[in-house]
Amino acid sequence: MEQVHLILSPPVLNMPFKTETLVIGGGAIGICCAFYLNRLGKNVAVVDKGEICSGSSYGNAGLIVPSHSIPLAAPGVIAQGLKWMFNPASPFYIKPRFQRDFLSWLWKFSRACTENNVRRGLPVLSDLISASLELFDELAAIEDIDFNYEKKGVVLIYKTPKELDKGVKDAQRLQEYGIESQVLENKDLTPYTPGMQTCAVGGIFFPQDAQLIPDRFVNHLARHIEDRGVRLLTSAEVLEFETFDRKVTTVKTTRGNISVEEVILAGGSWSVDLARELDIKLWMQPAKGYSVTFKRPPVCPVIPFMMAETKVVLTPMDDMLRFAGTLELAGFDMSINKRRLQAILKTVPDYFPDFDLNALELIEIWRGLRPCSPDGLAYLGRPQRYDNVIIATGHGMKGISLAPITGKIVSQLAVNEQPQIDLTALSVERFGPH
Repeated sequence: MEQVHLILSPPVLNMPFKTETLVIGGGAIGICCAFYLNRLGKNVAVVDKGEICSGSSYGNAGLIVPSHSIPLAAPGVIAQGLKWMFNPASPFYIKPRFQRDFLSWLWKFSRACTENNVRRGLPVLSDLISASLELFDELAAIEDIDFNYEKKGVVLIYKTPKELDKGVKDAQRLQEYGIESQVLENKDLTPYTPGMQTCAVGGIFFPQDAQLIPDRFVNHLARHIEDRGVRLLTSAEVLEFETFDRKVTTVKTTRGNISVEEVILAGGSWSVDLARELDIKLWMQPAKGYSVTFKRPPVCPVIPFMMAETKVVLTPMDDMLRFAGTLELAGFDMSINKRRLQAILKTVPDYFPDFDLNALELIEIWRGLRPCSPDGLAYLGRPQRYDNVIIATGHGMKGISLAPITGKIVSQLAVNEQPQIDLTALSVERFGPH
C-alpha cells in the first residue's frame, strides 16, 4: 500500500502568524476548500489538531455516489432504526445516553424522516454530487495528483426480492434527476464478479458512480497545494477565537495565535465545539463507521458492491480490498466495538460464499467519525452572526463525494460570488439560530 509523506510547514510556536484565509480541518473537505481558495490567489493556511487526513477521510469506502442522493433522513428510517437500535451488531446502532444535545438531535432527526425532507434534499444532493464528479475529473487530470480514480460504476445487491423491489423504486426516483441505473438479475452479476458466485437475487447497477482511494486523494491534493504555497499546520488544536464587531480576528491554537481575514470551519464532527466558541449552534452528531482492509486476493469483484440489507460496502482498491460499514451513534467514543466489526465481516459470505475471509491478509482495521446533521444535509454557507466565517461540515457519509464541490462553493462564497447551486437547504441556521 502506497504511503504518502507530506513535507509539512514549520510549526507555529509562540509567534504571531498571519494568513488571509484559515481553513480549520485537514480532511477531504478542508483540503478541497484550500485547493480552490488557492486557485483564486488567496493566501491560505490549513490547521488541524491531528495530521492531514487523520479523521473520517482516511479509511472510508472511497465511493463517489450519485446513487446515494436520497437523504439519510427519509420515510421508514425510524421504523427500521427502532428494530436495529438495541442490537449492537446491527447496521445502525444507537448507544443509549441521556444527553440533552443528543436527545434533541434524535428528535430533530425523527421529525426530518419525511417525504418533504426527501423532496427538498434529493435535488440538492444530486446536483452537488453530479457537480463534484465533474470536478473529480479535473482533479484526476492534474499531473502530480494520483488517487486511483475509476469510473466503473457501483452495484447494489439484494438477498431478498422484497428489498430489491424497494431498491428499484428508489432507483426509478433517482432517474428523474438524471441518475442512471440498470436492474440486474443474478446471472447479470457475473461480469462484475469473475470466478465468484453470489447469493444475491439481483441488484442495481449505477454506472455514474465512481471510486478512489480516499487517503491518497487527500494527501496527494495536500502535497499539491503545499507546493503552491498553502501552509499545512498540523498538531495545532484550535482553542478559541478573538472577535471584533462581526468578524473573527484571531484564532488561538495550541501552537500559537493566527491572525486571519477569513475563517473556513471544516472540522468534521469537531466543528460543533468550535462553532460553539463562536456562539453558533450546529445540530450534529458523530456517527462512527468501520472499515477492514485486506490485501486484494486473486479472485475478487472488479467494481464496488454495496450489500443492501446489511449496509456493508466492498471496494477493490488497487492492490487492496476494503469492507466498510455501520453507523454507530455513540458520541466521540473512538473505541473499536469488536462485535460491530465482526458483524461487517460475517455478512460478506451471505452474499459472496466463495470469500474465505480467514485466508485474507489483513492490512488495517480502522474507525472514524462522520459528522451527521438531523436531516442528512451538510451545513454550507455563512452564518448570520459573522461576515468572515464560512461553515462547511455535516456531510455525513458523503464527505468524499461532496468534497470538491464543497471546496469550489466555499471559494465562490469567499469572493462573494453566487454559487450556481441554491444553498437554501444547507443553511447553517435552518434548525434555528440556537
